[in-house]
Amino acid sequence: MGFPEADLVARAQRGDASAFGRLYEHYLDGIYRYIYYRVSDHDEAEDLTETVFLKAWEALPRFKRGKGTWRAWLYRVAHNIVVDRYRTHKANASLDEIHDQRDDDMPTPEHVAEAELEIERLSAALDRLSPRLREVILQRFVNGLSHAETAKVIGLRAGHVRVLQHRALKEMRHLMEDAEQ
Repeated sequence: MGFPEADLVARAQRGDASAFGRLYEHYLDGIYRYIYYRVSDHDEAEDLTETVFLKAWEALPRFKRGKGTWRAWLYRVAHNIVVDRYRTHKANASLDEIHDQRDDDMPTPEHVAEAELEIERLSAALDRLSPRLREVILQRFVNGLSHAETAKVIGLRAGHVRVLQHRALKEMRHLMEDAEQ
């Protein structure tokens, strides 16, 4: 049986803190990862992640189950907090620290070097995408959201997300090919 999100949300809306705690534990890593990829700073990502869950707890009574999943709603809260952060700090998102996320169990230094080079190329390609295309890629492939959930997070229709995803992947492929030359 899958994760009982709907039941936990209903219980949390009735004031069950332990149900909210289970939601928190289940989504904490994904929300942190999403924010970290946007701000590239561990301490700030931790602070913003906690803000997301605080805002989610405060706004939980207003969550409407028929309007989408709580997961998509939570990522929308995270998206809005990151946008607010950039409005106040007037900084650009960077993925320069992605290389720190590499797998330390790779067997040879050559594999490590190849993986880091590939991550740098991916990071550079992501940085060159428009903010909207980058957001679609992050939501779909870093956070693992469905087209419908991604659409809710960024305020578009699912069909439009599919088109943007196709466009982003095509553009990334060209950017990666250009980087090889």
